[in-house]
Amino acid sequence: MLTRPRLRSALTALALVLGVLFAPGVGVLGGGATEAHAVTKLTHSQATSRFSSSGITWSSSGGCSNRNVSTCTSFDQLNLTSAQGAQTLKSATGCALNITGGTETGHASGTYSHWNGYKLDFGKSTCLTNYVKGVFSYIGVRGDGAPQYKSGSGNIYADEGNHWDVTYYNCGGC
Repeated sequence: MLTRPRLRSALTALALVLGVLFAPGVGVLGGGATEAHAVTKLTHSQATSRFSSSGITWSSSGGCSNRNVSTCTSFDQLNLTSAQGAQTLKSATGCALNITGGTETGHASGTYSHWNGYKLDFGKSTCLTNYVKGVFSYIGVRGDGAPQYKSGSGNIYADEGNHWDVTYYNCGGC
């Protein structure tokens, strides 16, 4: 039978192991890129400042940035890791990147949605398409038929025809 100090040590070790196993996104039982975590949100101004400093452009069919108007391109409430992911993509590819969709209304709903700050849309370019298809792993088609590619860090790139719909679970290795 274990003595009290040894029992306490054994229980502490067990608690640490279980904590790691069940910690969201960390342990073997955690879902990693499938569980929502507390995130840092950016204002539109903070996001555009980051994008400008990295040479990333953005455009809006409505020429606006109002989050509540579907023809605008807004970055209000964008996750910091999504902005960092775009910056990582820019530096990794060397491609010209133009963001055509952010956190504005009008996109599909869900936990990992544009509205919740997890997604950005990038205009199609040969450079970006060749990079995604050449470097990332093809993982099959999404429910809507869009071919999907997964980066080494776990972010998902869906080819929606005229743009790339990117889900950022993390900053892409920033």
